Amino acid sequence: MIEAIIRWSVANRILVLLATVFISIGGVIAVKQTPIDAIPDLSDVQVIVKTSYAGQSPQVVEDQVTYPLTTALMSVPGAKTVRGFSFFGDSYVYVIFDDSTDMYWARSRVLEYLSQITLPDGVVPKLGPDATGVGWVYMYALVDELHNYDAGELRALQDWFLKYELQSVQGVSEVASVGGMVKQYLLQLHPQKLQAYNVPLRHIETALARGNNAAGASVIEMAEAEYMVTSSAYLTGTEDIANIPLGVVHNGVAITIGHVASVVEAPLMRRGIAELNGNGEVVGGIVVMRFGENAKATIDNVKARIETLKASLPNGVNIVPVYDRSTLIDNAVDNLWSKLVEELLVVGAVCLVFLFHVRSSLVAIITLPIGILMAFIVMKFQGLYCNEVSRP
Repeated sequence: MIEAIIRWSVANRILVLLATVFISIGGVIAVKQTPIDAIPDLSDVQVIVKTSYAGQSPQVVEDQVTYPLTTALMSVPGAKTVRGFSFFGDSYVYVIFDDSTDMYWARSRVLEYLSQITLPDGVVPKLGPDATGVGWVYMYALVDELHNYDAGELRALQDWFLKYELQSVQGVSEVASVGGMVKQYLLQLHPQKLQAYNVPLRHIETALARGNNAAGASVIEMAEAEYMVTSSAYLTGTEDIANIPLGVVHNGVAITIGHVASVVEAPLMRRGIAELNGNGEVVGGIVVMRFGENAKATIDNVKARIETLKASLPNGVNIVPVYDRSTLIDNAVDNLWSKLVEELLVVGAVCLVFLFHVRSSLVAIITLPIGILMAFIVMKFQGLYCNEVSRP
């Protein structure tokens, strides 16, 4: 068989050369399109379900949220392990599938089963990002060099501007915010005033829910034109909250929230901070790559978008990279190329020394890179990419 192939190749040298050229071109294209990463992705195919049950103890979360979710998700097709964890106010359920399961097929099946589960009022389960355990590819910090903004303002800049801009980048699954203060409006109720005005707590809850909405009233026609009639009652600050009526009248005066409570701005409770280089607290963001994406290309796209966003930042605020996996990837690729060149030279030298024939050494030097390019072509058709065992 081998002799026949050699005999045919010698008789059809032009076809062999053309095939070599086409294989080389296809291999180069496959190399450029093959996703590359410096860290092997050995994580399982899993779907994370996060459910918030604010203010509840871990035992209550376990009984009313985690247990119903885990028992229902155990019957999801392809699921081999279901793990539930209950914390203060939060529940996490990890559904682990067979390695051959498609990630997005698994997520759609989990969503179908979540729609059949009955949970307490106001408790809505959410799927985690479509990423893997090695999806953390880039991290940055917001540094206020002029000290004009506090931790709450920087966190608002991250949550309402940078996060949404970076989430739209190709290959990004999620941008998680860390550090800073999340602003909230806090009502400090006065029990004596509540008793004096005879205002139950449910009145305050109802008033807050009704006082932050907008209602439409159809349209009116004037001068051959239609005008939309709307009633906007969105809350914009502490004064708006304090002026919400409670539906109670005392001595001819309508009682508002401001009569029975103090409305202030306060940070949301937190259990950790982010610090940079020992210079104090900072606000940052973690860029998580989507499953199956090219880590190097995703990081390059994120850095390009950050460069365009710097002009929109307030004066004195700068984005400082904290973790960048592309440096590790570039070093790994450079090391690979240098080792390949060394191996080619060693193989050529060995053939030249032992065979005393230059053309034989050239054959080894030429065929080895072509073999590598052919391997990349096979990887492209099989859906594999560098530094991963397999990809469903």
